[in-house]
Parts: sequence; structure tokens; C-alpha cells
Amino acid sequence: MIEGTLKNKQTCAYFVSVGDGRQEQETVGALLESVAAAGDRPVLDVVGEGSTGPGLLEGARAAAGALSALGVGPGDRVATVLDNSLDAVLLWMGANLLGAVEVPVNTAYRGEFLRHQVADSGAAVVVAEASLAPRVVEVAGGLPGLRALVLRGDAELPPIAGVAVHRLADFAGAMPPAATPPVSPADLAMLIYTSGTTGPSKGCMLSHRYVIGAGRRLARVLGMDDRTVLYTPNPLFHVNARLIAVAGTLLSGGRAAIDARFSVSGFWGEVNRTGATIASLIGAMIPLLAQAPESAEERANQTLRTVFGAPFTPALLQTYRERFGIRCLYSVYGLTEAAPLTSLPPDEDGPPGSAGRPDPAFDVRIFDDDDREVPAGEVGEVVARPRHPGAMFDGYWGRPADTLAATRNLWFHTGDLGRIDGAGYFSFVDRKKDYLRCRGENISSFELERAFMAHPALAEVAVHAVPSPLGEDDLKVTAVRRPGAEVSEEELVRWCLEKVPYFAVPRYVEFRSELPKNPVQRVLKYQLRSEGVTPSTWDRQASDIVVTRR
Repeated sequence: MIEGTLKNKQTCAYFVSVGDGRQEQETVGALLESVAAAGDRPVLDVVGEGSTGPGLLEGARAAAGALSALGVGPGDRVATVLDNSLDAVLLWMGANLLGAVEVPVNTAYRGEFLRHQVADSGAAVVVAEASLAPRVVEVAGGLPGLRALVLRGDAELPPIAGVAVHRLADFAGAMPPAATPPVSPADLAMLIYTSGTTGPSKGCMLSHRYVIGAGRRLARVLGMDDRTVLYTPNPLFHVNARLIAVAGTLLSGGRAAIDARFSVSGFWGEVNRTGATIASLIGAMIPLLAQAPESAEERANQTLRTVFGAPFTPALLQTYRERFGIRCLYSVYGLTEAAPLTSLPPDEDGPPGSAGRPDPAFDVRIFDDDDREVPAGEVGEVVARPRHPGAMFDGYWGRPADTLAATRNLWFHTGDLGRIDGAGYFSFVDRKKDYLRCRGENISSFELERAFMAHPALAEVAVHAVPSPLGEDDLKVTAVRRPGAEVSEEELVRWCLEKVPYFAVPRYVEFRSELPKNPVQRVLKYQLRSEGVTPSTWDRQASDIVVTRR
């Protein structure tokens, strides 16, 4: 861990007055000062390493000293390839104290995925786990702006032309500059890259005001206060953990417990050790916990009463409520570019499938392809614009044309399809590019995948289009069976006949050992679409299955 002695109390603070006379933080530095001034209480537990408010400020300033010694200053980008650790938090905040921009990179990235993000951001300094540093060395020839590689830990690396290699431990005790630069709420705090399922990933420019505002909104959605202990195993290179677990808890006066990674067997033990009251989970974590056998640690739970995350099917909601005695919060919709766009208060339940109502910070509408608002209840693209400065991202780094395309007609176009009913409740329908039209009917791949995931033999499902000789699309289900589970293509289609609309019964089914994914584990549907009907694909029309219109 970076350590230092806090001798120089000068830091970058920016507060704004609010109506009741309080001051609210609008920069990361101001938030750190506020948390430190609140007293010597625990605020973070990252993989078992704790920090108090004053300790967090001191550690962030020590990290700023280390980065300053490398020549990092206002506007510079610092890329980090780090596992969950207190150092990962301190380096983010230390960079922001200097007015620099942190670029967290997924630790699964290597090769072109890694090179692209470091090179695209123009990062001159990369801080990486020693075990991951060889990946940086492998692509260093494609990083002309790189001048320093800092290792968290020790590793023997070959020389890199023009790049100095340091150990993070070498900077222990490094002092921050005599005067840190002024930092504005509008200055960039971080670049968070999109997953790039259809092209090179783009860096979302997130300002200090965005980080603070989104953290505050998410804390409100989760009902956080000074009694909250939020546990998450989500990675710190994702915006989710940063905005909820770090910013949200610091702003609400609570405490965050951030685990190294998700473990079914270790989940309840960590919940009990940390006294977690809320758990923030994503994706497969939610069903895996529901499928796990009961344990002594689960029975010992006395604190966890809320789980926040998605997806929650009706069956999973019932399991969590009846087996675990836990309230589930899932009525939230947002993107890295704007979070959260819709939500519900923690004590309110919306209609089934709803993701809440538009957040007061945004104007959210549903548009057709000509950017005209559709009537209530109709499906269209979700668009939004902010009601306050800094509520949304500032565009895509170095990509003005992409930024202009996404914000045409002065509305941010999410690329998602949704609907808002007459009572103002929003429901997500599908990604626009994944929406299907078959036999004159619009079909949501998202909703159809959720239906097929109710089959006990399936571990993963992707629903996508293949060209139909009749025009429009034919539906294909590409799926992965659970280990040891057996179900044939024909059995799966017969099972779905009473569970999906007649027009959504797939023509094609293919089982695979795995689905193609990018490094952040999003299914590459464009690849499945381009592969189309393969030699391993089963065709319903070659069977005796009859689909009755109903």
C-alpha cells in the first residue's frame, strides 16, 4: 500500500452552497476533505485492508506525490491495470488531486484490447499489477506516448525502449507537491471505456461533477445513510463499483466493503465479517447464489437485508425474499454515459418489469427513428438530456464525430429500446441493434432470452437474427447447457411452445460449449449473426413440430 505522512494540508477543494446552508462536494478532492473532517471512522474495507476518512485523504495525497514524481500533472492521463485493492482507490483519487485523469483498464485485457485503450487515452504512465505487467510490455511497441510503467509488486521484465520501470513501493513516503493545482467540477476525473462489441471501445469522459452527482443519486436510490455497510465483489475498473461502493458510500456517510472477486462459497462469510447491510451484485452472481446449497454462514446472516442488481427474474425475486429474507432493488436503468437515468425510491415497487421513473436529473423520452416522441406505451429509442451541469458524460474521448452522432438533435441517443407507460414508468425492451422483426412482429431478444433462461438445463442463452428467405428475420437460439444437464434442440423448442408467443418460437437452435464474448464478458451477437446457420444448427422446419397461431 502507498503510505505517506500528511504534512502539507493544502489540497484541491471545491464546494458549492445549497439552499439549507450546507456545502456539497463537487470534486473528488473536496469529497476527500469532507470525509476526513467527519472524524476518524472506518470508511473503506478493500480486500480486508481498511481505511478511515483521514487515512483515505492521506493515502490519496501520498499517491498524488508518487504520480507527481513521475511528472503527472493537470490533464495527463494515468492508466491503471489493477485488481481490487486499496491502492487502486488511492491511485484514482491521487490522480484526481493532481488534476489528472485516471483510465481504469479491465484486468482481463491483453493484446489489442489493452493496447487500444492505453494508446487511445494517450496515457504516459501505466500502473499495473506485477503479474499483469508483461501484457503491457508485449504491446509497448504500439504505445508511443508511454514513458513510465509502475509495478504493484515485483516482476522481472525485459527493458522497454524509452520507458522507465518503477515499483509502486519505491514511492512510499513520497510527498505531494507543495501546492496542488485548482481542480474544477467540470474537469475530467476519469475515462471509462465502453465494451466495444461492434467496434473499437470509446472512452467516456466523466467529470468530477459527474462522479459526485451520480454517486449521490445512486446512494439515494439504495437508501444509503451513515448506517450503511455496502458489500460488493464488483471490479473497481468498472464504473459500477466506483460510483456505488466508493462515491455513494462516502457521500452518504456509510462504509464500503469491496471484495477481491465474487465467490459463491465465500459470499456469506464476507457479508458476516463486514456486517454488510446492502450487497451490490451483477449478472450471474445473482442466480448463482440462489442455486447454491444452504450453508452455516448463510444461516448466520444478521445484517444483510438488501441486494441491488440485475437481472432479477420473478423466480429469483421469490427465492431472495423467501429463502434469504432480502429485499431486492432492481428498478434502475442507466449507462456509463448517464447513471442512473431511471430509478425508484427504495421503499416503492413499480409494475413488474419496470425500471422505475426518469430521474429528476434527466429529461428522458422515447423517440422513433426520426427523433419524434412516440405515444405513451409505444416502443422506441431511449433518449435523454441533463437538467443539471455534469449530470451526463462530456462525450467520447478524441471522437467528436461519434459524440456528435450520439447527441444529434441535442439528445443523447442510448441505442436502447424502451417504453414509458401512461403513469411514467419506464421499461427496458432491448438493444436497438438486437431487436428482431419476424413475420411482421417485433421481438425483444432481451425478453426472449429471459424466457429461455427459465429452462433448468441452460446456463447461457443468446437470441439473435439470421436472414430469412422470406425477408425480415428468422430467430435462432444459441445456448450453453449447464454441466451435466441434458436437453435436445427439439425438446427445448417443444418446451417453449407454451411459454413464448407463437411468433417468437425459434426456427433454429444450436448448442455450444461457450458463447463468443469480449473481455468484459458481453456476448458478441454480431459474430453470431454473421455466422448464421452453421453445420451444427438444428432447423425446426426439418422436424414435425407444428407452431399454432394463437
